[in-house]
Amino acid sequence: MVKEERLQAILEQLTRDNKVQLNEMSRLLNVSEDTVRRDIKELDILGLLKAVRGGAIANSTVPHHYRDRENYDLGQKKVIADKALHFLKDGQVVFFDGGTSVLALAQSLPKDLKITVVTNSFPVANALEDHPNAEVIFAGGRLFKTAFTTIGLQTIETIRSIRANIYFLGVSSIHTIGLTAKSYEDAEVKKKMVEMSSQIIALSTLEKMNTAETYYICPVTDIDIIITEATPDSPELQAYKDMGITVV
Repeated sequence: MVKEERLQAILEQLTRDNKVQLNEMSRLLNVSEDTVRRDIKELDILGLLKAVRGGAIANSTVPHHYRDRENYDLGQKKVIADKALHFLKDGQVVFFDGGTSVLALAQSLPKDLKITVVTNSFPVANALEDHPNAEVIFAGGRLFKTAFTTIGLQTIETIRSIRANIYFLGVSSIHTIGLTAKSYEDAEVKKKMVEMSSQIIALSTLEKMNTAETYYICPVTDIDIIITEATPDSPELQAYKDMGITVV
């Protein structure tokens, strides 16, 4: 089988299963694992998949820049926000990061909810500026222009000084291998929010499930609850339930 045929076969397998395993593709293509590994590396360089240990997984197709994401999948994000509201109660301290599903949650907070929101997101802070009962603590720092959030040491130091009841984590990409982000510094902020929270609730549209980006945040087992727009019995979510994560 020539290389072009192998590359196409790898992409077709990825489309079917959202992942490719070296040993399986080696057997199917009747070539060595080293050959498959080189093919996967080439496809990774082309941006067509994400190489991981033992194979590859699908890239996220969600737009990167905030201005492209803010009006993307609004219906699904509203469903996610409505589900997430059930986990909020008076007196809580919560982390809200810069995810647009998290922004949808901020926009949906009942006006009588007495809550403290710690955020590094300008859109979240703006959404809550006239909320009568939400105290907003803004974690300042350097502007991350593509996300309209703050990043860097100053942001992390603010987060380090606060213990939150819940972190509502806006997912960029999530896979059974862990949560990842497109930006190293964004991943570092999210990592600190995970560390400083008693409960982690990941908000993710279904298309972000079983995808990966470059920078590691935490193992998926650090997540207590995953909320998507889908029903909990969706096949894309079964692997996470098998790992003991609550899926809503």
